[in-house]
Amino acid sequence: MRTLYPTRAALQSAWANPDTRAEVLRELTERGISFEELAAGADRPDADPFDLLCHLAWNAPLLTRRERAEQAKKAAQDLFGQYGDTVREILTLLLDKYIERGIVQFNALSELMKVQPFDRFGSPSEIATRHFGGIKPFKEAVSRLQTALYQ
Repeated sequence: MRTLYPTRAALQSAWANPDTRAEVLRELTERGISFEELAAGADRPDADPFDLLCHLAWNAPLLTRRERAEQAKKAAQDLFGQYGDTVREILTLLLDKYIERGIVQFNALSELMKVQPFDRFGSPSEIATRHFGGIKPFKEAVSRLQTALYQ
């Protein structure tokens, strides 16, 4: 881990950005790192992969996904504050899904938006258009939420 990212800050910078996180995950997969095995070895199935890596590489505190989501909600109050009730509910539901399933749920966002409880807000394109003002603002809001998870 330290060979790829010499400091926790370097890993955090790459991990916070959804685009560069995919590259980090690819590099780790190529080296045979399995988050399921790390979580099982640490006896923390509810830990975030980022926290597992930081805990093992730099002895950082091992947060649960719930703790990380609570911190993100506080850190992203401006994001939650700029939208109405429906969007705040959608963003909160995304955090709930993150707590339940981890960061990988953000990789299949359009599929996630098709199932409960998101489907009650419309199709993925309707959610983006009707509630966020378009695909681009929707993606930006979700990206900001992901960044807040790893601040």
